[in-house]
Amino acid sequence: MTNLHGKVLVITGGSSGIGKTVALAAAKRGATVVLLARNRSKLAAVRAECARLSGQSAYAFTLDVSDPVAIDSVWDQIMGSVDHVDYLLNAAGFGIFETALDTPMHTAEAMLRTNVLGTMYMTRLAGRIMVEQGYGHIINIASMAGKISTPKSGVYSASKAAVIAYSNVLRMELRPAGVFVTTVNPGPVRTNFFNRAGAEEYEKSVDIFALDPQQVAKRILQALGRPVREINLPGIMAVAAKIYPLFPNISDYIIVNVFDRK
Repeated sequence: MTNLHGKVLVITGGSSGIGKTVALAAAKRGATVVLLARNRSKLAAVRAECARLSGQSAYAFTLDVSDPVAIDSVWDQIMGSVDHVDYLLNAAGFGIFETALDTPMHTAEAMLRTNVLGTMYMTRLAGRIMVEQGYGHIINIASMAGKISTPKSGVYSASKAAVIAYSNVLRMELRPAGVFVTTVNPGPVRTNFFNRAGAEEYEKSVDIFALDPQQVAKRILQALGRPVREINLPGIMAVAAKIYPLFPNISDYIIVNVFDRK
C-alpha cells in the first residue's frame, strides 16, 4: 500500500460518490485531504472521518464549482491552510438524461458549468501551483459517456467528451513541467448519480456493467504520481470504446436497440 503521508490531495465533489471514496482511501494511507462540495453537513462528516483515518489534519470547504468567484475565494482559503498541493481530483459533476431537443438550456448550462468549466477553473489554479513546484498530478473524472454516446445523454456526453479533450491537451502541455494528467473514464458506478439523473431504470439495465466506487478509487490511488494517461473501466466498455469509432453504424444500431433504456 502506497504511503501518502505528507501528500496533499484536493478533491472536488468530495462529499459523496467517487470523490468521497477516494478521500477515505487516501486518508487511510496518510494523505492530508482537502474536500470541496456543496453539501455542508455531508462534507463535515467526510472531513471528520478523513482526519480520524489519516491521523492528519483534514480540511473541508463548501463550494459550488460552477461559481468562479467562489472558486477563487475558496482557493485562497486552501492556500492559507496547506503549503503545497500534490494531487487534484476533479470529481464534481452531474448528469440529467433527456433528449437533446427537450433538455432546457438552463439545465445544459448548469451541467457544462459544473462538469467542464468547474474542472477547468480548478485545474488552472492547482496547475499553476504544480508548475511552480515542478511536480503534481491532476486527475479528471470524465466518463465512458464521453467516448460512447447514448440517446438522452447528449449534454452529459458532450460535457464529458470536453473533459477528455481538455485533459489530453493539458497532459501534453504540463508534462515538461513534471506535472501528470490522468483522465478517468468509468462506466456506470453504484452511487447516487442515477437517482439524481432520474434514470433509475437505466441503472438497472446496465447493472451487469456497474462498478463499485471502491474499484474506481483503487485504480486512481494506484495511478497517483505516475504518468498514467487514462483509466478506463470496466474492461468490456473500454474495449467497446475502441470498437465504437471503427464500426459506427453497427455500434449505433446496438446502442439504440439494446442500451437505450433511460
